[in-house]
Amino acid sequence: MIDSAPNNPAPEVLKEILASDPTIAMVGLSPKPDRDSHRVAQYLLQQGYRVIPVHPKAEEILGQKAYPSLAAIGQKIDLVDVFRKPEAVAPIAQAAVEVGAKVLWLQLGVRNDEAAAMAAAAGLTVVQDLCIKIEHHRLLGTP
Repeated sequence: MIDSAPNNPAPEVLKEILASDPTIAMVGLSPKPDRDSHRVAQYLLQQGYRVIPVHPKAEEILGQKAYPSLAAIGQKIDLVDVFRKPEAVAPIAQAAVEVGAKVLWLQLGVRNDEAAAMAAAAGLTVVQDLCIKIEHHRLLGTP
């Protein structure tokens, strides 16, 4: 699964990101338990990460207060994890830059080279087309 998209960070960099205990804003986190985003968020919470749901209509997901946008969160965000269609990524990437995130992570199946280039030019580390749960398990060896 490594380097599904060209120019993804090396495995050592991904491991460093995940081991740094980032606060993760998850854009597109579904309140529905059968959705991948829900299962990934649940896994990350079980691993001890702080996960902040970003969903336009939900008030709470997995016991965490949800926010309608990244800007509405109003606190430090290290990593923005995106579960949205590729064509929806550009404004999310811009918002990630504006809130001072360090990492823009586009989930498995999500790739937007223009948005990635813009975020990278602003200094963010960009990961595309990789699942944060799979990479966490692979690189940090947790169940």
